[in-house]
Amino acid sequence: MDLMDKLVSLAKRRGFIFPSSEIYGGLSGCWDYGPLGVELKRNVKDAWWQDMVSRHDETMAVDEGPSAYSMVGLDSSILMNPRIWQASGHVDGFSDPMVDCRETRNRYRADQLVVFGLVKEDEADNSIDDTTILFAAPGELGATPEKELIAPHQKRVSRASKALGNVRVVQIPGALSDADLRAKTFAPGASKPGTLTEPRAFNLMFETHVGALKDSSSTAYLRPETAQGIFANFKNVCDTARVRLPFGIGQLGKAFRNEINPRNFTFRSREFEQMEIEFFCRPEEAGMWYKYWRDRRYNWYVGLGIDRAKLHLREHDTDELAHYAASCADVEYEFPFGVSELEGIANRTDFDLRQHMEHSGKDLRYLDDLEPDKEKRRFLPHVIEPSAGADRATLAFLCDAYTEDTIGNETRTVLMLHPRLAPIKAAVFPLVKKDGMPEKALTIYRELRSQFPTSYDEKGAIGRRYRRQDEAGTPFCITIDGDTMTNDTVTLRERDTCEQIRLPADGVLAYITERLNE
Repeated sequence: MDLMDKLVSLAKRRGFIFPSSEIYGGLSGCWDYGPLGVELKRNVKDAWWQDMVSRHDETMAVDEGPSAYSMVGLDSSILMNPRIWQASGHVDGFSDPMVDCRETRNRYRADQLVVFGLVKEDEADNSIDDTTILFAAPGELGATPEKELIAPHQKRVSRASKALGNVRVVQIPGALSDADLRAKTFAPGASKPGTLTEPRAFNLMFETHVGALKDSSSTAYLRPETAQGIFANFKNVCDTARVRLPFGIGQLGKAFRNEINPRNFTFRSREFEQMEIEFFCRPEEAGMWYKYWRDRRYNWYVGLGIDRAKLHLREHDTDELAHYAASCADVEYEFPFGVSELEGIANRTDFDLRQHMEHSGKDLRYLDDLEPDKEKRRFLPHVIEPSAGADRATLAFLCDAYTEDTIGNETRTVLMLHPRLAPIKAAVFPLVKKDGMPEKALTIYRELRSQFPTSYDEKGAIGRRYRRQDEAGTPFCITIDGDTMTNDTVTLRERDTCEQIRLPADGVLAYITERLNE
């Protein structure tokens, strides 16, 4: 069983994540967060909000930042005037390339299918000829294990290997757009070549209707991102919050995308949550603020425990940039299913504000009343956008925390989550259900429970109770035993090291609180 399978099993077994609508067979690309999962995801969002917005001190210059700045929050509506999505370009251009297999009726994102051929291992030339059989498979050459690419075509690949001898896989770029190459390409599960359609655009917007009538005038969309609500409210924030450049607007909220092929557990789903900042600054300072936010967002994940060796900061090449972006970088993580994006940080210039100003007819320029030059007082700020996925971040923290180690002769599964993120901060156990231990344990449990999520467990052997909490990621376990009843001390066990110390019962809350705030 690979890591992803183990993690999915743990998520279901311990109540982190369930398939949505499971009793009805589920719904592809949708997931429900269980009792532990909802706490973990909330902790991820809370940590982001506290660190990026609410605890920000606008009176002090930040380390490695150009200057001090303000941060405020916003919660915009999921449903907005459809003209917003026309202005942003989503209605006309927010699409993925899609291909269908006419035989199997399966649908794929064209950019998630790799087409490859087989050449002799000792041939230096990667070119193919008219006799070469081509295969399509979900994945990416170099990122997806070769055996996974070959698996849907194992029999044909085996026959080709017998005919050619030792072979190697060669990617065929642009094969799906070439009719001749498609005609000789086997789709996954297809019995003959040439069953894949030409790639065509598939809009990712969820369309709905608002009001009593269902016609073109009632068309609306579930937002595919939270950012446009910030841009639409830019003037409102400037007028009410008395903010001055530079400043940022942070928002947490649901977004929806009609994914062609949802995959990789919660990573690519149809309903998800975003953690986004739109940071407004002077055009001449945009480059400096882009570097600041790029580095700060990378370091945020590291500070919450993500292994630097699995976390990458990838700067986009010029040919990768969106037409509106001056620069962009991705924070990427090495998931069990491959390296994928956690967050994008982009210098969006003044594109969004300019689009909305032109389409709405409203003046969205910022008024700098301290600027002595009247000609320069009104201008469109540039925008730096750190955009993170709450669900992707939660999955990354789960993957990174999953550990198997050996205690004595026993293998244990443990989630070594950062204490800020742990769904349960502490667990309280009476060693036995007699001699006043449950009553004492409940007293301590209620004291801790009033301050942070705490579990109480009196069922099973103490070792088994420890293992249950290890799988839940609980940093501290407190055991009430015979000594507690004589000297009022308890045993506190730490999750990561399994070390045990004795503490006065009335000092447990202070000790754990201090550790959680480290």
